[in-house]
Amino acid sequence: MTEPQLVIIPEWKDFSWLYHGFSTRLGGVSDIYGGRSLNLGWTKEDEAEAVRENRRLLLKAVTGNLFPSIRLVTARQVHSNTIHRVSFSDAQAGLLETVEGKAVLEGDGLITDDPDILLAAGTADCVPVLLVDVERRAVGAFHAGWRGTVGRIVELGVERMHSEFGTQPDHLLAAIGPSIGVCCYTVGEDVRNQFREQFAYADELFRPMPPEEGQTKFRIDLWKANRRQLLDAGLQSAKIKTVCECTACTTDTSGEQRYFSHRAQGGRTGRMLNVIGIR
Repeated sequence: MTEPQLVIIPEWKDFSWLYHGFSTRLGGVSDIYGGRSLNLGWTKEDEAEAVRENRRLLLKAVTGNLFPSIRLVTARQVHSNTIHRVSFSDAQAGLLETVEGKAVLEGDGLITDDPDILLAAGTADCVPVLLVDVERRAVGAFHAGWRGTVGRIVELGVERMHSEFGTQPDHLLAAIGPSIGVCCYTVGEDVRNQFREQFAYADELFRPMPPEEGQTKFRIDLWKANRRQLLDAGLQSAKIKTVCECTACTTDTSGEQRYFSHRAQGGRTGRMLNVIGIR
């Protein structure tokens, strides 16, 4: 077992009150997906005890010696644009997870201004987006697959943080984390049409591919799509960071797959957690 290898935003290290990190598949105790890996999802293949230990390792890596007092909060993700405000008192009372540690809330966005909560968005190709209000000290974590992106979840997240915390968009920082890139994500014309119904700039997000079995295919750029929503919501361009690592094809220096990928690994894969919280 090695220590969890996390992706962090260098500029965010200046905020001593902020926890954040994007997990990779590297470092952990799960052995079901080849080698030792940091599977953080309650997948049907992995042992629950391995997932619990991986989550403990993640908390320690992100928060240091404070990890026993930090509550990890996740949601049962359903590719929606539903967003929940969560509190430390609810987490402490066990209202946000079952006894086994599984999520109670259903949705794809979490926000809070309470300390000692680590919000998490689970991914294995979908786009994780983290938001930080540096003035109000409020944070959000969002899971944006193509359906959530069509549903404008990050745009709605900015609006929800404004209504709940008084967040002003020009006080927000955003990070678009590792996810499947335009290099690897192929979709059909039905997906493009749904984007066209919602966004005037939709065609900018798609690259045509050679037809497969008579069907028109496209590569979609969800990084650009979510960045565009953040800009439209009022964020400053310089305050939006994109990690630009594709979960389907990025490898580490030894050639090992760096992330879990539902598409690249045929659906039998683990999950990353992309976390943010207030110290």
